[in-house]
Amino acid sequence: MTYRSDQMQYAFVLCTSAAAVHCIRTIKTSTWWDEHLTKDNADFMRRSVAEEYKQLSVDRINPLKDEPWPRHEWDEKSRRVGLVAVKLGMMPVWTKSGERNVVTMLQVQDCHVIKHIPKEEYDGRTAALVVGGKNSPPFYRTEASLEMFRNAGVPPKQKVTMFHVTDNAVIKPGTPLYAAHFRPGQYVDVTAKTIGKGFQGVMKRWGFSGQPASHGQTKTHRRPGSLGPGGDPAKVFKGKKMPGRMGNVYDTAFGLKVWRVNTKDNVLYVHGSVPGHRNCLVKIRDTILPHRLEKNKNPPFPTFFADGDDELPEDLYDENMFQFGEPIPE
Repeated sequence: MTYRSDQMQYAFVLCTSAAAVHCIRTIKTSTWWDEHLTKDNADFMRRSVAEEYKQLSVDRINPLKDEPWPRHEWDEKSRRVGLVAVKLGMMPVWTKSGERNVVTMLQVQDCHVIKHIPKEEYDGRTAALVVGGKNSPPFYRTEASLEMFRNAGVPPKQKVTMFHVTDNAVIKPGTPLYAAHFRPGQYVDVTAKTIGKGFQGVMKRWGFSGQPASHGQTKTHRRPGSLGPGGDPAKVFKGKKMPGRMGNVYDTAFGLKVWRVNTKDNVLYVHGSVPGHRNCLVKIRDTILPHRLEKNKNPPFPTFFADGDDELPEDLYDENMFQFGEPIPE
């Protein structure tokens, strides 16, 4: 009896000590970079790193002068790289015939090619390019995660994604990508994570009309109703539309027309709405819709180079888009 009581007492001490340790534990560990720095020194580190990465981005503007990779001609089987952009918001535009359309503004911020994965190392069928967008501070990052950016000679990125490309569309790592990669009149696909709505019912999640509001209905106005047959097969089929978590998943808007390209601020004006909240990072690539491929012929290939021979105006417009300042057509 005494031995068992000693065991229980020892277990109680272990549990209380573990609980005490769990209560006093904090997130401050020896891995934080600013643990042994004063506030002034930490602010100086942030400023110096920001200036260093800004200069690093400026040095990468002219990749053609630094041992460029061979460039090939575009063909109908070519598959180009895409962009990573920031969703700014929406605005209206008008056509020359007076039709009003809504566009989404997507700004390309510090987008670079990070890594080239050959076809043999990827899946044996196609090559891949790793692209990153929007510079991010290196603090609170591991050395392993920073190695890829150091090899490319670019600052760390907030979003890193991958694009499948053909062998004639590969680009040297470290090459900057601009909004002029796409031209007005082309069609693109935009992928982003949708806005999370939390746990929602069937009326909000799936658009159910609900049940009658009166005539004997009791507490079933917004309920889904019957979920499935009884007896045979005596189950609810997979994929049944039921209440659950809504949003916060990746979605793609296909076949969006590019109405305008601002080459000064690297802003794309694409038709309609795109997934995601304001200031979220989106993935843009050439559309895969078969009936839109005719509009995407002869694009800048493999991408637009700022130090090339082409000098673009500040704004590029679609031929059917009305430009303010021009005379109104009668």
